[in-house]
Amino acid sequence: MPPPGDGFPEGMKALAYSEFGGSDRFTVTDLPDPHIGPDTLLVRVVAAGLNPVDYKLREGYLRGLIDVASPAVPGWDVAGIVEKVGLDTPEFEVGDRVLAYARADVVQHGSVAELMPVPVRTAAHIPDGLSFEDAAALPLAGLTALQSVLRSGLGEGDTVLVHNAAGGVGSFGVQLARLRGARVIGTASAGKHDYVRGLGAEPVAYGEGLVAAVAELAPDGVDVVLDFVGGTALDSTRELLRDGGFVVSIADSRAATEFGGISLWVRPDAAQLAELAGLAADGTLKIERAASYPLAEAAEAYRELESGHTRGKIIVTI
Repeated sequence: MPPPGDGFPEGMKALAYSEFGGSDRFTVTDLPDPHIGPDTLLVRVVAAGLNPVDYKLREGYLRGLIDVASPAVPGWDVAGIVEKVGLDTPEFEVGDRVLAYARADVVQHGSVAELMPVPVRTAAHIPDGLSFEDAAALPLAGLTALQSVLRSGLGEGDTVLVHNAAGGVGSFGVQLARLRGARVIGTASAGKHDYVRGLGAEPVAYGEGLVAAVAELAPDGVDVVLDFVGGTALDSTRELLRDGGFVVSIADSRAATEFGGISLWVRPDAAQLAELAGLAADGTLKIERAASYPLAEAAEAYRELESGHTRGKIIVTI
C-alpha cells in the first residue's frame, strides 16, 4: 500500500496507517476533510481518548469482525466542538461542546485527527465543569463499565468481584457498582491497592491465593463477577460465585458459554454517555488520566498505551 497521504490534497492533519502492523505504521499526515451525512456532526477535535482496541485493529487482530479502510485514522473516543451539522441533527448546533463514543461500522475516520464525523446517536453534550480532556477519557471505558453493571443486574447489598479494578474500565466499574449500593471486591496488583481502596473497593491480589483472599472477605461467595481483563481471570469463578450469581466479561466468552452470563461488546449510547458525563462533571465519578500528548507525538502515545504499564487514560490533544 502507498503511505498515508499519497495522492490526497492537503486538508486536516491526522494520525493514520495504511498497513496492518506495529506503531511504526503510524504517520501524521494530511487527509481530506471527512464528509458528513444527514444525521452526522462534523466535530473539530480538541481531545481524543486512546483505547487498546485501537492498536488491536491496527495490528489486524480484529479482521473479520471490523473492516478497516485505508488510510485509517484510529480512535473512537472524542471530545470537541461542533463545526458543521447534518441536515437532520436538531439536538446540536455549531459551536456545541460534545463528546462521543463514535464507533463506526468501518474504521476510517477516527478521533486522532483535527476533524471527525460523529453520528448523532453516539454524541452527548459536554456539561459545564467537565474539561475536554476528561470528556475524551470517558466514552468507551465509561460506557463499557456502565453497560456491564446494568446488564449484570447488580443492586443494593450485592457483593461484586471486579477483575482489573484499577484499569480504565474497572475503575469506572467499581465506582458505578458502589453508586448502586453494592459492596465491591477488586483484583489489582499490590502496588495499586491504595488506588482501588480510594475508589471504594476492597482490594485483593491477582494470582495464587486469590480464591482464599476473596473467600475470606466473602465466605458465602459473590453475587456478580465483572471481568475487565480476560485471560485466567474467570478461572476462579466456580469457586467464588454464589448459586444464581451472574458473570459479565468483556474479554472471555466463557462468561456466556460456561457460566450463563454475558460476553459484552460495548454499544454507543448517547443517553448513557450523557449520564456518565453528568456524574463526572459533578465529581461523583472520578476520571484518572495518565498522560496527554500533542497530535505530533500521537504514535508515541500509542507506544505508551501498548506498554501496559499506565494507570488511567492516555489523551491526545489536537
